[in-house]
Amino acid sequence: MKRILNHTLFILCINVLTCGYVNVANAAGTLVDCGESAAFKKRLDTSVKKLDVRLKKYEPGSPQALALEQQINQTKTRFDRYAKSDLMCGKDGLPHLITSGDWKHAAEFMVPGVMFLYTTGWIGWAGRKYVQTVAKTKNPAEKEIIIDVPLALQIMASGYLWPVYSWKEFVKGDFVASKAEITVSPR
Repeated sequence: MKRILNHTLFILCINVLTCGYVNVANAAGTLVDCGESAAFKKRLDTSVKKLDVRLKKYEPGSPQALALEQQINQTKTRFDRYAKSDLMCGKDGLPHLITSGDWKHAAEFMVPGVMFLYTTGWIGWAGRKYVQTVAKTKNPAEKEIIIDVPLALQIMASGYLWPVYSWKEFVKGDFVASKAEITVSPR
């Protein structure tokens, strides 16, 4: 366990030290700010024009016309938000994510990435905890097939602190199975 922690700290230190010295490819050379992109504005005009053509088929004030007017407003709002953000658009007029390590664009990838990792960790931890909990009951196989919903909801509700619980189990040595518990097929 100490060796794993040492390796992890070493890798983190190397990443921190070299982060500012890495020669990053500059994707911004081919990308332009979405608010200034002609292709992006053309996409907006094309989207609104298609909806306007559909809108002319209906009487003003009808439910279909009102729904299309709402959709036109939502489209304009969406494009306006993209134009005002720091997103960069390509020649196709679509926003592109820049994952080069530039801190200006970190929120484009890191925030959703961290949210994804947190959510998948939560699901994994809750599932693992549920299986461990039902293993201590009289009939664990049945509880794995027919899920005990109140128990599962209780575990899921407490799972938002899964990083803390996982770290505590790791420090205690309960998180990782010992080599004696791992089966290896004979070769």
